[in-house]
Amino acid sequence: MKFAVIQFPGSNCDQDCTAAINDLPGASAKFVWHKESSLEGYDAIVLPGGFSYGDYLRCGAIARFSPIMRTVQKEAAAGKLVIGVCNGFQILCEAGLLPGALVRNRLLRFVCDMATTRVEVDDSPFTLGLPKGTLLRLPVAHGEGCFFAKTSTLRELNDGRQVLLRYVDHHGEVTAASNPNGSVENIAGICNRERNVFGLMPHPDRASEARLGSTDGAKIFQSMMQAMAGQHAEAA
Repeated sequence: MKFAVIQFPGSNCDQDCTAAINDLPGASAKFVWHKESSLEGYDAIVLPGGFSYGDYLRCGAIARFSPIMRTVQKEAAAGKLVIGVCNGFQILCEAGLLPGALVRNRLLRFVCDMATTRVEVDDSPFTLGLPKGTLLRLPVAHGEGCFFAKTSTLRELNDGRQVLLRYVDHHGEVTAASNPNGSVENIAGICNRERNVFGLMPHPDRASEARLGSTDGAKIFQSMMQAMAGQHAEAA
């Protein structure tokens, strides 16, 4: 399975993503510069974390206009899997590929810590093989990671089963203390209605090796590979 990892000026987790994916049997990840216009030959697209364009204006606001984003939007509309991590999540929201917005953290401080998240939906392409309620320990590192959306949008996200991850405590309970950034309803990650675009603030790429303290992040990439294998089988 071939993953395209998009590089924007200021990306700094692109190498983390490629390393995590390339360690998976059967997976291959390569960099694609933001000024490119083609993603032909790739099975999935990764928008990595970092500080694209120095976070000028606001996070992801400039990156959404990069030439490659027009292609990302077309590929997403065609059903290709897209995952945006941290700054990548912010870019997806700015580009209109996901609803809501990421704003300053609750305490107006940069947060760098491990967070526990709970799988809310077990049949998305990003959570296959992960039963509902599964706890994933993933690191967070952001200053603008507070997910916000209006009441009607939150209702649609919940009714459509588009909230894939929530911040919880070690017992799997949603609490204020377990929310690292103040995200509404403890939301850590959402997908689009079509369920092929996923954005999350925690870093699965930084939780794919035991020496990093967790291998839970690899499960998300493995789920994507399983979903893509199913797509290929259906196409054949």
